Amino acid sequence: MRVTTDSGVVIECVQGDITRQTGVDAVVNAANAELAPGGGVAGAIHAAAGPGLYRESREMAPIQTGEAVVTGAHDLPNRYVIHVLGPVYPQSERPAEELAQAYRAALQRAEECEARAVAFPAISTGAFGYPVDEAAHVAFDTILAACPALHSVQYIRFVLFDLRATAIHQQALKALIR
Repeated sequence: MRVTTDSGVVIECVQGDITRQTGVDAVVNAANAELAPGGGVAGAIHAAAGPGLYRESREMAPIQTGEAVVTGAHDLPNRYVIHVLGPVYPQSERPAEELAQAYRAALQRAEECEARAVAFPAISTGAFGYPVDEAAHVAFDTILAACPALHSVQYIRFVLFDLRATAIHQQALKALIR
C-alpha cells in the first residue's frame, strides 16, 4: 500500500527484510539502549551491516527511550542507520508518548542527514512488547503530523516482518489518511 500525504510525502507499507531496502538513504534500527546487536531488528541490522556498525555505534551508547542517533550503514545498501530506542511496553508509564517521541527523533535525524527516503520497522513491537495495532496508530499519527514540516524526507517506507503486521499497518494508515 502506498499513499501520498497532503504535503507530498509518500508513505508505503511493505512486507520484507529491513536489511535489504535499496532506494532508501537511511534505515531505522529498533535499537536497544546499548546499541548492541541483540535480537530482532537490531540483530538483523547488525548482522547485515557487519562488525563496523557496532564499533561505530557503541561509542554513542547508552541512549535513552525516545532518543535517536545516526551511524554509517557499513555493509547495508544505504548511507545511514538511524538507531532509535522505543519504549518497553509493559514497563512504560507513557508508552504512546515515548513511541511517538522515538518516531519524531528518527525523522529529525533523517532530516539532519538530508535523507530523502527512510525505511522504518515497527518500533517496539517485537521483544519490547508493544501491541502491533496500537503501535501502528501511534506511528502513523506521529508521522502524518510531522510530514508538513519535513524538508528533505519525501518518502517513508514501513518494512514489516510478516503478513499480519503488514496488514495491520496498511489498515491503520488507510484509516488515518482519509
